[in-house]
Amino acid sequence: MRFLKLNILIACFFTICSQGYAQSLIEHAPAGFDSLRTKIARGKLDSMVYESKTVGSSRKVFIYTPPGYSKSQKYPVLYLLHGIGGDESEWLKKGHAAVILDNLYADKKVVPMIVVFPNGRAMKNDRAMGNLMDTAKIKAFAKFEYDLLNDLIPFIEKKFPVQADSLNRALAGLSMGGGQAFNFGLTHLDKFLWVGGFSAAPNTKSPEQILPKPGDAKKVMKLCWISCGDNDNLIYSSRQIHDYFKRNNVPHIYYVEPGAHDFNVWNNDLYLFTQLLFKPVDKSLFAK
Repeated sequence: MRFLKLNILIACFFTICSQGYAQSLIEHAPAGFDSLRTKIARGKLDSMVYESKTVGSSRKVFIYTPPGYSKSQKYPVLYLLHGIGGDESEWLKKGHAAVILDNLYADKKVVPMIVVFPNGRAMKNDRAMGNLMDTAKIKAFAKFEYDLLNDLIPFIEKKFPVQADSLNRALAGLSMGGGQAFNFGLTHLDKFLWVGGFSAAPNTKSPEQILPKPGDAKKVMKLCWISCGDNDNLIYSSRQIHDYFKRNNVPHIYYVEPGAHDFNVWNNDLYLFTQLLFKPVDKSLFAK
């Protein structure tokens, strides 16, 4: 019964905020949402290298441009972060991000946007190998804040026709990347007004550290999406952000879905989250 009610509320919310895009969402994405389709237009995936002054080396990044991409049009941008065991390719190899996006465009459910897949481990040897819990590697995830803000975003905004303002910039991630999204996004509302954490890991700072003045988010933030599987032992990281926002009347979406700590959950989150981005949203429905 709880999931049925959530199903109805989410469906109503997506219908209201669709603004001309077909929306018919349920609690989980429909069957085949992350399966490769034939005879549809596809976005383009490019691998690029940018210079990071923060790290002191060149760094790899994948960029997805939507079907029909044109340099004469300016696009909003979603920066999508991986987990502790991944790198810039995790969303593409272990998840099905490009396929999900292609299918969403075919169904006219998302605003055309550029999606950037960076490596959130800001160190010279940024490969996911060896002891992933090594202190240096954990610190590198925190250091990525400066690489993102000072090196990667300027690179993307120089190379691609983007709308370079907080209203048209989103930050989201899974697990370790979900914690990064909260840590960096909520502390930089001048840079990101759309933030999503999928099964955020314990690298998530306390909400009081991230947002000591919750009224700031209440005034300007467009969307804070907090989601986690109901069988995920790390759900407390998501719940602490939700509880703090709830106490301080900050509009947000808290979505507890069936599942554990894996891509069955995160692919579903990506499918739902991207449909809300860069559109008018009715914040009065968030708390429901």
